[in-house]
Amino acid sequence: MNYKETIEFLYNATPQFERIGAAAYKPGLDTARMLDDAWGNPHRNYPIVHVAGTNGKGSTCHTIAAILQSQGYRVGLYTSPHLVDFRERMRVNGNMISHEEVIAFVEQYKKMNLNVSPSFFELTTIMAFDFFARSKVDIAIIETGLGGRLDTTNIIDPRLCVITNISLDHTAQLGNTVEQIAGEKAGIIKSGKPVVIGNGSGEGVHDVFVAKAKEMCANITFADEFKWFDSVERIDTGLLYKGTYAGDIVGELTGDCQVENCATILCSIDALRKSGMKISDKSIIDGFAHVMNLTGLAGRWMKIGENPTTICDTGHNEGGWQYLGPRLSQYGAELTMVVGFVKDKDVSHILGMMPKNANYIFTQAAIPRAMEATELAELATSEAGLKGKIIPDVVSAMDVARLEAGENGIVFIGGSTYIVAEALGKLGV
Repeated sequence: MNYKETIEFLYNATPQFERIGAAAYKPGLDTARMLDDAWGNPHRNYPIVHVAGTNGKGSTCHTIAAILQSQGYRVGLYTSPHLVDFRERMRVNGNMISHEEVIAFVEQYKKMNLNVSPSFFELTTIMAFDFFARSKVDIAIIETGLGGRLDTTNIIDPRLCVITNISLDHTAQLGNTVEQIAGEKAGIIKSGKPVVIGNGSGEGVHDVFVAKAKEMCANITFADEFKWFDSVERIDTGLLYKGTYAGDIVGELTGDCQVENCATILCSIDALRKSGMKISDKSIIDGFAHVMNLTGLAGRWMKIGENPTTICDTGHNEGGWQYLGPRLSQYGAELTMVVGFVKDKDVSHILGMMPKNANYIFTQAAIPRAMEATELAELATSEAGLKGKIIPDVVSAMDVARLEAGENGIVFIGGSTYIVAEALGKLGV
C-alpha cells in the first residue's frame, strides 16, 4: 500500500469516533491489551505522563512536552484528534511520524492476522506506543482519547497522572453528572503514582478524586489549591505570568483557559522534578514561550489571518465556551462567527454562551458526524436568539465571513475541532 491507501484503510476498516461518533466507541481494554501484547508491550520502554480531563488536555500535553524538549529530553507526544494531517497525532520532539512508518505499521498489522477488530483509536494508540519505542524516547506524554478508566491509553503505567478539569461532555459515554465523569477520568490514577488535578472545584468532584487516590495509595495534588504565580497580564507576545517558581514566564498560548492550564502545568512539572527528573527554570520558560514551534500545536486561539483579523479555536464544549464566550463578546457587532458542531453534542448551553451581537454564519464539517447547518441555525435561533446565514461548506463560509467582516472586522471560526481543521486545511497551515 502507498500512504494514501494506508490512511484510507485506517479510516474505512477501523471505526473512527471523530467521524461517526458513538458507533465507534469501544469501552474496555481487552483489545488494546491484545494488540499491545502482539507488539511486545512497547510502552514499557519509557516513562510516561498520562493526561486526561474535559478541557485543556491538548495544551497541557504540548506545553509539558515543550518544556521537556527544552531540557534536552527526547519526547514522544500522542494527542488527538488531528487537524489536518493524521500524523499530527504522534510526534517525537515535534516531528510527525513519517509516511513510511505509518505504512510499515499497518502492513505489519495486516500480516499478523490477529483475531481482533480494533477501533481506529485502539490501532493508532499502539502505533504511537511502538513508534516511541523505536524512536528511543526518554519520556512520552500521552493524552487520553475519551474518558480515562476504559480509554485505550489506560493500559499504561505512568510516572505521573494529570487530570486537567471536569465538565459535562460526552455524557452518553461517560455519565450525566460531573461526579460520574470525574469517576471515569479518575480511572487513570495508578497505584502509588502521583496525580495532579488541575481544577478539582466542586465538592462532589473533589471527593471523587480524593477517594480514588486513597484507594490507589497515590499522592494527590490539587493545582487550584496553590498559588503558582502572583499575577497574569496580557502582553504583545502572550500571557505574562509573574512570580512563578521559575521566575516570570511568557506563555505563547493566549486563550483565557490557559491561565488555569498554566497552574496545572507548573504543578505537573513540580511533580516531575520531585520524581527525580532534571528540569531547569530556563527550560520551563523556553517551553512556555515556544510551545507551538517546538511541538506543532495549532488551533488554540490561533490567529490565521489579517484584514480582517481571523481567529480559530478548537473549544467545543461548555467548559471551553465559558472562556471563549466572554472573550468574544468584547468585540460586539464587529465580530463575525463561523460556527458548526457535531450532531451528538447537546449544544443548547453552548449557544447561550455565545455573543449576542455578533453576525453568524452556520456551517458544517464534511464528516458524517456533523450537525446539519440548517438544524444548528434553527437551534441557535430558538435556544439563544442567534441569527445568521446558512452556508454548509466550511471554506465557503469562511470566505463569506471574511468578505462581510471587512478589513477592520474580526472573524472567529470554531464550535467544532473539525470546523477548525477544514479552515486550517484550506490555508495550508
